[in-house]
Formats: sequence, C-alpha cells, structure tokens
Amino acid sequence: MVTRADPSRTVRDVSTARSSLLDMRVHVADHPLIAHKLTTLRDQRTDSATFRRLAEELVTLLAYEATREVRTEPYEVTTPVAPAVGVRLSQPRPLVVPILRAGLGMLEGMVRLMPTAEVGFLGMVRDEKTLMATTYADRLPEDLSDRQVYVLDPMLATGGTLIATIELLLARGAHDVTAICLLAAPEGIAALEATFGTRDVAVTVVTAGLDEKLNEKGYIVPGLGDAGDRLYGVV
Repeated sequence: MVTRADPSRTVRDVSTARSSLLDMRVHVADHPLIAHKLTTLRDQRTDSATFRRLAEELVTLLAYEATREVRTEPYEVTTPVAPAVGVRLSQPRPLVVPILRAGLGMLEGMVRLMPTAEVGFLGMVRDEKTLMATTYADRLPEDLSDRQVYVLDPMLATGGTLIATIELLLARGAHDVTAICLLAAPEGIAALEATFGTRDVAVTVVTAGLDEKLNEKGYIVPGLGDAGDRLYGVV
C-alpha cells in the first residue's frame, strides 16, 4: 500500500489500484522541510559537503516517520518533583543497517534520532549491465530473531539491492524491516510489492519522494544522480 503523509497528518492513497491489491506499506513523507532539503539535494550545483549535511538532516526527518512503530516498554524515572512512568526502547534493540557505500551518508542522521540502536553493515554492489545485486561485505548478527531492522539506502531504483538485503535479514529471523530511502522509483516499489506484498512479513518503505520512472541505465528520473558519487566523489 502506498500512502503519502501531508502536513495535516492525514494519510491518502496515491495509487489506489495498486494499494488495494497488496499489503506492503510505502510511506511518502510530505512536509515543507523535507521538500526543501530534497530540492537542494537534486540540484547538480550542490557540492559534496552540502549534500552530505542535507542528507543527514533529511534522514533524521524521515527516521521520525519510520520509527512510529518502534517497540518500547514502560520505564519509571524520578523527576525533580515526583516519580513518573515513561517508555524506553525495548529489547532486543533496533538494528540500523546502512548499505555500503552510499548508505553510510545516511547513518549519522539516523543514529542522531535513535542513538541506542545497534548498527550493522552490509555491502551490496549492483552490476550495471544486469542490474543484479551481490553481497561483498556482511557485518551483521547471524541471529536477528524478533529484531526490528531499519535499512538505509538512498535510492530505491530497480529494487534489486533492497530485495536482496531484506531477504537476507528475514532469513536471519528479523521481526520486521523498514527501508528508509531518499528517493524511490515506481519500478522499485513494484518489484518490492511483487516480492513481499503477498508474504506474511512486515516490510515498509519510507521515502522523501516517489519519482517518475527509471531511465535505460536504471537511474531514477528526475532523481538526483548517483548518491554515492555525490556524497563522496567518484572513486
């Protein structure tokens, strides 16, 4: 299901025909600050230092939306006046997984909001000819039973990298998976829905924008270019 949040906090369908068929959730955040920062990220004149700073800020805003269902437990504290019962993140703690290398540019913005979360790393590379993703680095726990996992990947284009990542996490016992993306393409959303929409798993995508399409090279249009190159330069 694809939804879009507006400033009045209501939720409306942006693809009724598609959302009526599948249960996978896609949340397109709609907020003036998010739109402002995303516009600057798109601008080809934005330098890497500014791009990194704005990406971190944008991820913090998206993380606020993405963590609405993070698990908590009651926790009692004593204020300067009297005891009070609040909440804290429950065990096992959430796991944040940036997909290398571009996902690293989103990590600081995520842990700023949720500093007690654990962090794992996954290296995925997409073949530019086949558009298939393969794993080249894995620094994740072998047992993710009952864990809530937040995957950081700037661009949801064809969906291949994110699908491979989510399959790995679910195979290790993850409780539910939320992907935070700066931008998404309809083709990538459709691929995730085809893979997870009819399965008994909890998969959510939170993004700042749902763009028009993919071009013949698999890049999001209008997009913002190669996120890794814009974050760290061409290497």
